[in-house]
Order: sequence, then structure tokens, then C-alpha cells
Amino acid sequence: MTGLYYEEFEVGETIEHERRRTISESDNQRFCDMTMNQQPLHLDSEFAADTEFGERVVNGLYTLSLAVGISIPETTDGTIVANLSYDDVEHPNPVFHGDTIRARSTVADKRETSDGERGVVTMHVEAFNQDDDLVCEFDRTVLSLKREHVSAGSE
Repeated sequence: MTGLYYEEFEVGETIEHERRRTISESDNQRFCDMTMNQQPLHLDSEFAADTEFGERVVNGLYTLSLAVGISIPETTDGTIVANLSYDDVEHPNPVFHGDTIRARSTVADKRETSDGERGVVTMHVEAFNQDDDLVCEFDRTVLSLKREHVSAGSE
């Protein structure tokens, strides 16, 4: 387990995630198939060639999901109760097949739950391509375990 417990998150702290992923055509195709999203902008090269992008664009929900996945090891791996929300999602630049995505998370807010046994943490997550263009950003709010309330045998 590498995630942070509630007490370990510091408001204002920025975590640069080391993992990266280069998005392949088959990644995009599988994601669209699994989610039943048959938008031709994502899948049809002839259709996409006639758009302002000139080529297929990776499904934005895949980009969002990938950014979350990249961030998990250093933030919530094994220390989360639940994801509570994803808010203010923006895709300021497109992602294309062959782009390599990296992410960073900045702790925006944290507060204890009313019973004091867990905490709510909000992180602002940003995803960038290999050219350092911002391709996705959003706020992720999680319900986090507190170290003091984890049973001794579960760590």
C-alpha cells in the first residue's frame, strides 16, 4: 500500500506522479467499446479527417480515467473508502493516439467527517501530454481512511 492516509495529506501540496502512459489506438477503441460510445470522432478516421482536429480524438472520459489511475499509487492506493465526486472536468486540449499522458495532483482541501473517524480530501488533478499541454483537469474528492482508525492487522 502506497497511498496516503487522511493525516498525511497537506493542503497546497502538489504531487507529481511518475507513471506515464502512451495511449494506443486499441486503448481508445476498447474504451469506446466497453462504454458503448460509438462517437465517430473517436473511431472513424475518415469522419475525423474532416473535423477541426484532422484525426481521431481520444475519448475524453478515457483521458479522465487514465489521469485518475495514474494518480492512485501516490494518493489513495489502499487508503481510500470511496471516490465521492469528480467535479469541474475540463478538456482544454485534445488527446491523440500516440500521446503520452502524465498527471499531477494538488491537495485543495481536507476536512474530517462529522464522526472524526475518516476524512474528506479534494485534489485538483491535471493531465498533460508529452508537449506539456494541459489536456484534462478536474477536482477529485475522496473519503479517506485515518491511520489511527485502521485496525492493526489491515496495514
